[in-house]
Amino acid sequence: MSSRTNVIQIIVFVAMLALTGGMLRTGVAQKASTPKPQDKVALGEDEVKQLLLLIDTEKKGKISKQEWMKFMEAEFDRLDKSKNGELDVKELTQSRLRVSHFTSVGK
Repeated sequence: MSSRTNVIQIIVFVAMLALTGGMLRTGVAQKASTPKPQDKVALGEDEVKQLLLLIDTEKKGKISKQEWMKFMEAEFDRLDKSKNGELDVKELTQSRLRVSHFTSVGK
C-alpha cells in the first residue's frame, strides 16, 4: 500500500473521530435533556451540516473531491506539529477539529 493511501486513510480516520466525538457530545446532551428515544442519525446531523459548510467552498450544498482533499490536507498540515509529513500517535491524540481554522480553506 502506498504511503499516500496510508496518509489518506489516517486523515479519514481522524475526520471520523472528530465527527464521532461531536455526535457523542450532542447525543449525551440531548439524552440528558430529552427522556424519549432519539433517531441516531438525527443526533449528528447538525455537526455534519457544519462540516459541509466548512468544506463546501463553492457553496453548492455538496462537497467535491477537490474541496474534500483541500480540507483534509489543511487538517493534516495543522495536526503535523513536527512538520515531517507524518502524523504520530501524540499528534493524533492531541487533535481537535477547529471550526475557525477552516474558514479560509479553498479560497
